[in-house]
Amino acid sequence: MIEALKQSMYDLIVETSTKLPKDVRRAIAKAKARENAGTRAAMSLATITNNIKMADDNLSPICQDTGMPTFKIKTPVGVNQLQIKEAIYWAIEEATKHGKLRPNSVDSLTGENSGNNLGGGTPVIKFEQWENDYIDARLILKGGGCENKNIQYSLPCEVEGLGRAGRDLDGIRKCVMHSVYQAQGQGCSAGVIGVGIGGDRTTGYELAKEQLFRNLDDENPNAQLKELEEYVIENANKLGIGTMGFGGETTLLGCKVGVINRIPASFYVSVAYNCWAYRRLGIKINADTGSVQEWLYQEGEEVDFNKNAGAEEKQNADETKEVVLQAPITEEQIRELKVGDVVRINGMMYTGRDAIHKHLTDHDAPIDLNGQIIYHCGPVMLKDEDEKWHVTAAGPTTSIREEPYQGDIMKKFGIRAVIGKGGMGPKTLAALQEHGGVYLNAIGGAAQYYADCIKSVEGVDLMQFGIPEAMWHLKVEGFTAVVTMDSHGNSLHADVDKSSFEKLEQFKEPVFK
Repeated sequence: MIEALKQSMYDLIVETSTKLPKDVRRAIAKAKARENAGTRAAMSLATITNNIKMADDNLSPICQDTGMPTFKIKTPVGVNQLQIKEAIYWAIEEATKHGKLRPNSVDSLTGENSGNNLGGGTPVIKFEQWENDYIDARLILKGGGCENKNIQYSLPCEVEGLGRAGRDLDGIRKCVMHSVYQAQGQGCSAGVIGVGIGGDRTTGYELAKEQLFRNLDDENPNAQLKELEEYVIENANKLGIGTMGFGGETTLLGCKVGVINRIPASFYVSVAYNCWAYRRLGIKINADTGSVQEWLYQEGEEVDFNKNAGAEEKQNADETKEVVLQAPITEEQIRELKVGDVVRINGMMYTGRDAIHKHLTDHDAPIDLNGQIIYHCGPVMLKDEDEKWHVTAAGPTTSIREEPYQGDIMKKFGIRAVIGKGGMGPKTLAALQEHGGVYLNAIGGAAQYYADCIKSVEGVDLMQFGIPEAMWHLKVEGFTAVVTMDSHGNSLHADVDKSSFEKLEQFKEPVFK
């Protein structure tokens, strides 16, 4: 039984990492149909749907960020939960070894990566007993970019742009609308939110994340919560944040709300934000044999993203100014770029995330970075039979974490371009203007699309920080990104933030009595 159980858990992990469920595909297809051809949002959604298809074909991670694997397991009375844990730990380690998950478990004190996604508190496993005779096992892989946009409100409070939020349904509404605004494009919008009303700080967040296990097409049995969900979906999409925060018609793909009791002194509204790469699946397992009986989240129509694949991206690119860059890049080349330009990169780029940026603050770079490109990316890497590294997934990570370092490091080492997602803040924008640099926004979650652009791994430095945080030397061809912060003081992210805030302020007046 244990061997079959291990295989079932391994299959669940691989399928969750590599194949989006049907309800999510349908929501993305609807978002794609709403966008106007030739816009940045349309180009982003064309890339996203191409990435989904590539992940299907390659059986490779949709997004490079494993996040925190979270299992929700319901078992019949008498089932050995210790055996299930053993099976999950084995399956997590095997999936990591085979490149289906990125090694993502880091010691919080030493910073050391365990290398196998196991460690204190990793993965998260929640058990519950029930009266059915089978095991219900569900998994969500929620990446760090969207996890960092979770937010919790303690009512009553003042909500930015919306005023006082009281301890009532309308106060809750204000908090939820603000939660979408504050995420902007940093959580890989268009996203899905789970909302937990009540509980304490811990159980409120747990309830919010639990909502993400619901089907996007389900109907809330609570009439008030159903009305709230429908209101948020309709009006959040009027904020104009759009896919990747580029502006557009779809900011939110789904909103699911749950409620539990609280104590009189506390009233929390907790929001779990999930990216478009909404990786959650489930299985029914035979409690006696450990084998899979049925896959969950398979209801409804299957969306075929093969139709027009590639043609839409080309059409969108044809309607936008496109510039080819090859490092080393000169200041003159950078000064010619403007917000909205599409850039295709050939040649070398170098990955750098949190550990690298902190290291470069106090140390010399291991290579000459003058005129070069830094890519905010923690790839999934495997060695082939010849012991050479190759990339299996390589989408961008959220850039705002590097805001304290980025401008100083660009000036210190002569870096001309930074690639990431979600944009950066005023300190970096000022440095781009002073130094002659540019910020390029890649499409978050498109790990297969960008891995295909990486033709070889030419080297690696600073492996002591672990695979996601090392500096990888990548040779690329046709790597596409959009200029969203230029050397003239312009920032698409600041513009969208300002315009969406103005639209948010229109929702001050009470809606629910």
